[in-house]
Amino acid sequence: MATIESIQSAYIDYVLTKGEEPKSVYLFAKENEMTEEEFYRFFGSFEAVEQNIWADVAQKTVTEIKTQEVWPQYSSREKALSFFYSFFELLKSSRSFAVYSLRKHHRMLSHPRVLDSLKVIVENFADDIINQGLESGELADRKFFAKRYKDAFWAQFGFILNFWIDDNSTGFEKTDEAIEKGVNVTFDLFERSPLDNLFEYGKFLAKNGNFKQKMGV
Repeated sequence: MATIESIQSAYIDYVLTKGEEPKSVYLFAKENEMTEEEFYRFFGSFEAVEQNIWADVAQKTVTEIKTQEVWPQYSSREKALSFFYSFFELLKSSRSFAVYSLRKHHRMLSHPRVLDSLKVIVENFADDIINQGLESGELADRKFFAKRYKDAFWAQFGFILNFWIDDNSTGFEKTDEAIEKGVNVTFDLFERSPLDNLFEYGKFLAKNGNFKQKMGV
């Protein structure tokens, strides 16, 4: 009997062996001793199979890192780093498929549709850790801009994913370096800075403009 896992496994084996998508669901099902009905019980297309494969890696990453004993003590930055390191560690076992899937879409300006479900998971995770950082004061709650932190997180994810696809270094050590530098730079921008303090001081002075008059200045 066909399952989500068996269909995914058969699909990965097919595209990596043939270098292309199956010609039809009928032929794919026949080659894997299942009926079309069984295939469509789980997926509406081959693109949906790919979406699910990517989403599974992201969801497994989130589930695994949240079981870490130290997770509740992590800062938002540390949680982001944990997610990135763990995601790409898990993806190593499916690297050939990942390379096939992304290169098939020619690195479009926007993300390929096969990453749609993964994007939802990544952005939901980003929302959680960013809100934690805003509540704790770790991250600066800037008007308008704070709502865009999630977009910056996704952009950083996309950059590192593309970097990893082209990374030929031993053990993908350059990707690890890209993660460390990229995530730290991103969260440096999210955190409070002297400019934030200056802005807050400016607002204070604006609200208390009659202070100079009272002091006779």
